[in-house]
Amino acid sequence: MTTQLETAPHGAAFAALYAQVQQFYAHQMQLLDRHASREWAATFTEDALFDVPTLPQPVRGRAELAAAGRGAAARLAEAGERHRHFMGMFDVVERPDGTLDVRSYTTVYASAVGGASRVHRVCVCEDVLVRDADGQLLVATRKVTRDDLV
Repeated sequence: MTTQLETAPHGAAFAALYAQVQQFYAHQMQLLDRHASREWAATFTEDALFDVPTLPQPVRGRAELAAAGRGAAARLAEAGERHRHFMGMFDVVERPDGTLDVRSYTTVYASAVGGASRVHRVCVCEDVLVRDADGQLLVATRKVTRDDLV
């Protein structure tokens, strides 16, 4: 007996890949929101390019990513805010070489410590994911666009 998953256009292998992508982003955003800047930066390739409109120029490489993460954490602490990143609606396209193009929506919630929460930003995130020597996913490039700036 075949299941609907096995007869779907992408099949069980794609379902497993999709779940892996979801877990990767869940873990990555948890690191970001906990201000684990070094660990978060380690989810990118050594020479990754991170282009986000909240920074004056794109960031390249893990050291710059970790520094940017530390700077963001300091600004949030100073402002008395916490941010939570929710990523979803993943559109995953696997290239013949195994590289993944992933487009997703990200909603950033801001919560004043001791106060209310609000939607801070709504973004589109376009990533290229690759695998390291151990088969773990890493972000090679990330392009973030904000709905309010497009």
